[in-house]
Formats: sequence, structure tokens, C-alpha cells
Amino acid sequence: MISAPASGTGKTTVMLGLLRALSESGLKVQPFKSGPDYIDPAFHHAASGRASFNLDSWAMGAGLMDTIAAEAQGADIVIAEGSMGLYDGVATQGALGFGSSAELAARMGWPVVLVVDVSGQAQSAAAVALGFARYRPDLPFAGVILNRVASPRHERLTRLGMDAAGLHVLGALPRRGDLRLPERHLGLVQAAEHPDLDAAIANYADFLRAHVNLEALKTAAKGRQGGLSGTLPRPPAQRIAIARDAAFSFTYPHLLEGWRRAGAELLPFSPLADEIPDPQADLVWLPGGYPELHAGRLAAATRFRAALVRHAQTRPVHGECGGYMALGDALVDKEGVRHQMAGLLGLVTSYEKRKMHLGYRAAELVAPMPGFKPGARLRGHEFHYSTILEQPDAPLARVCDADGHEVPETGSCRGHVSGSFFHLIAEDAS
Repeated sequence: MISAPASGTGKTTVMLGLLRALSESGLKVQPFKSGPDYIDPAFHHAASGRASFNLDSWAMGAGLMDTIAAEAQGADIVIAEGSMGLYDGVATQGALGFGSSAELAARMGWPVVLVVDVSGQAQSAAAVALGFARYRPDLPFAGVILNRVASPRHERLTRLGMDAAGLHVLGALPRRGDLRLPERHLGLVQAAEHPDLDAAIANYADFLRAHVNLEALKTAAKGRQGGLSGTLPRPPAQRIAIARDAAFSFTYPHLLEGWRRAGAELLPFSPLADEIPDPQADLVWLPGGYPELHAGRLAAATRFRAALVRHAQTRPVHGECGGYMALGDALVDKEGVRHQMAGLLGLVTSYEKRKMHLGYRAAELVAPMPGFKPGARLRGHEFHYSTILEQPDAPLARVCDADGHEVPETGSCRGHVSGSFFHLIAEDAS
């Protein structure tokens, strides 16, 4: 488990460099992502050549966790990337825990490699690392990678502190200003948008090979593989037309894999290219993404919108977050320009005054949603900056945050059309 004391310490750079360096050494490397982040798995796939999956101790039951972890079968080593700080999670326990990377590492027996930003300190960094190593005694701890080391003297002093604390230093990365991936909305831009992602990852791999003891890291790896004690989520329909382009890019990988393995046909199309969903599809699914960055093109995609309206007359359409906004009546961009959307729901959203909505969501359906009946309890995650101006349709669900407080983003339904601001992770297993 590659983790850190806090966000912004460089663990993603370390993760991608390790995935590529170990893969190029001849190992089959299975990546995972702790928590609900929907962007990092695509970067992991690009770095390792293997699909990466989210594992989430707040949203997922034990059976689903083990089934997803079983994707590591046939791999030589597992590398999982943590989220936020190692022990960061929510206040109220979910299906298995509080959603922290430490919980996942302890449950799977994966030793933690702590990436420590040592900027502005030397021996004192050992006190921070030692606290993380001892905070949870049952947590396996492999050692630390020092990041943003200023000079050989700085490295020597910092290593002295780690040695005194009995902590194994697996590597020391000199400070470099060219190792940051471009960011948007508190996260990385999508992998497909990176102008030269493969070259960037190759650069990270060279950097890690030069400054991290990969043999020591491989020797420290241990843990258990997942078992097939559960099932992946079932598909909501047999033939699913799914939007897939720069505006609609995100559905959790374990959902898509579950749908495929159950025999569903996934039929991708691009609303931005004004493509229409397959006329024979049983369901049209619009994932989340960044419709606000492409609102003008979506408004001009008249063939797509007309086909969506025709489909919705007799068969279901569902949208998540950005997909939900695109099903609404209008989207107001950050300049205050109003763009016409599909009009299948009355939702009007605005980015003119941004407000962050972030966190786990527990939903109890009050209306049908593709694949689920009213009364079904779902776990998901919400992350967007839009403001609801109008939400006139019947609510889709009663939606609460991780602490049980109701939120106004209830989703909507009208006829065969439904949408939610939360990204579905799993049916509630609690």
C-alpha cells in the first residue's frame, strides 16, 4: 500500500513509477486504488498494463471486496494506492469500516510504504513517520520513501532520524519540479487528456529505479489474495449503450467488469461526436465526467439529443453526476452562459458560482432506477462543483452523507428517465 501522511506528498508519482518499473522488470503487477477516486485507476492501467480497481471499506461489503481483490490472481505483486492520508476516513462506519487506506491495508495484510515529504525538515520527519507506523499496531509497515529531498546532506540527516526510529528507508527522491501531473478539481486530469502520458510515466519509472531500492520493496511485499466469496454487481440491462468520451468518462471499473462477466453487451458511443446510442439498446447510461467543459458541443449535438429523446419514450435512460446534468433542461457554465441540454429532466445546474459537493452517499430509492427497485439501499460517492438552480421532478432517492445527514441532491426521475449526483459503487451490504 503506497500511502502518505497527507494529500499532495507525491504518492501518485511514486505509484505510477513503481507500477511501470516493476512491470518492465518482468513482473505482472496488479494495481488497486483505495477509496472512491475515479480518476487514478486509468493512470494505473496506463502504467501497468492491467486494469485497476477501487477497493472501498466504507461502501463495499466483505464479499465484494474479496471478489474485486481476486483480480490479483495471476499477478506477481500487488501495488495499491492510498487516498488522502493513511488514516483519513469518515466519522461514521460504513459496510466494513471508515474508508481509510489503513483499514484496507490491515484487512488485506498489505505492508504500508509511507511516502514522506521531507521539505523543510530533516530528523523531525522521523517523528512523523514513527507516529504513523505505531498509530495502529496491527498495521503491517514496510518502511518509508523520502520525497523532495533537497541535497545529499539533507538526505543524510533525514536518514539518521529514520535509523534512530528504527524505520526502513526504501528510497530517497530528490526534489524535482517536473514530476507533477496536471490537476483539476482537487484531482488529476483524466488519463486520456494527458498530452504525453506514456512518456511521463516512463520518466517516473526511470526516476524510481534510480532512487528506490526495488528489490527491498519486492521483498517487503506480503499479504493475502482475495477470494471469490461474493459477486460483482449485476448489469441493469442486457444491451447497454454507454456514453464514452471526454465529457462522459467515469464509471467504476468493477461495475463495468461485473456487467461484462454477466453477459451484458456494452455499446459505447460519443455524445460529443454527436453519435446516437445503439437503437437496439435496452438502456442508455450516461456516466459522470466533465460536461461543463463541453457544454456548447453537447448543446449542438442535436442528433444525439433527438435519439436520446426517442429512446426515453419506451426504454430507460440513466445519468450519473455529469450524465444527470446532461439529461436536465440546461447547464449554465462558469461564464454564466446557459446551454440547452437533453430536457428529459427539469434539472438546471450552474457553474457560475462554484460550490464543492464531496463525500460518500447512502441512498434509499423511492423510485425505480435501472437494475434496482424502490426500497433498494445503495452506496456511492458524490463529487462536483455545480449548484442546483432547479430540480422540479420527483426525487429518485432519499440521500444521506456518511454521517446520516440528508442532502438536497436527491436525484430525479420522470417517466423512463432517472439521474443522480452520486456515482454508484455498490448495493448496501450492511
